[in-house]
Amino acid sequence: MQLADKVARIQQRALERPKSKVEHAQPTAAMPFFQIPFWPEETRGVPNAVLRSALFSATTRGSRRYISREQLHAQGDMRILYSGPGLGQGDLDVWETVLHLARSNAQSYEIRTTSYQLLKLQSKSDAGTNRRTLHNCIVRLKASAVEVTHGNYSYMGSLIDEAFRDESTGRYVIRLNPKLCDLFVQGAFTRIDWDVRRSLSGKPLAQWLHGYFSSHAKPYPVSIATLLRLAGSNDQSASSGEQNLRRALDALAQASNEHAHPFSYSIQKMTVQVVRQPTKTQRKHLGKRPPRPPKSPH
Repeated sequence: MQLADKVARIQQRALERPKSKVEHAQPTAAMPFFQIPFWPEETRGVPNAVLRSALFSATTRGSRRYISREQLHAQGDMRILYSGPGLGQGDLDVWETVLHLARSNAQSYEIRTTSYQLLKLQSKSDAGTNRRTLHNCIVRLKASAVEVTHGNYSYMGSLIDEAFRDESTGRYVIRLNPKLCDLFVQGAFTRIDWDVRRSLSGKPLAQWLHGYFSSHAKPYPVSIATLLRLAGSNDQSASSGEQNLRRALDALAQASNEHAHPFSYSIQKMTVQVVRQPTKTQRKHLGKRPPRPPKSPH
């Protein structure tokens, strides 16, 4: 038998041989596994890229505008491109609530809930006006298109992938993009104290500042102009912007201290310095940091 004939017979036998169990274990077309990290009931988990940017701005509802692939102000190496209706702190309340439900769901890409539950988790009554506001927030989150890059991680998609509502029962089915979990890797998100945030309801700049400073284990000095820019403030007056920031910081300090989260601030030469108590997780993070080299006397 010629060598070529032998090779052909061996190849034919290989094709006819039954496949092994390993070869049968092909990946299915099912939805990829997606699990948001778990956090306690009294907190809300939010990616730092959201808390340190103008994605959910501190502007009032009357100033909402439609944005077309615009690069938003963000801190450090974070980059956010956004298209869709302008989002505010009320929208962030709803998104935080959806994520809060997802973190306790074994299949957290899909949440089945009701208007009543979503409003109750925000400490709001199940009234007609609140239901309409909630629904409008979900529609805006669905209409969003974000491109977020934070270090080695990125996400491109909507903040809510799909949403369905039974008008007769008020029940929702809300689906999230599984790739959102890339924004929840260790060190890339913060557990926000919900009691403090809730007590700042109706004060969007104070809420934004709460999220921003909570995302830093040890806040460093930052200028008033930078804070207002990151918050998406549309205040055209420097003096008015400073006054609004001071009022928001006063409200944040009062709410934080009332809930046993020591917070104080000072402003010198248009720069804000904050002193706050880091969370347990942040204290561990600070403990892992290498000591800074001593400053040169020159």
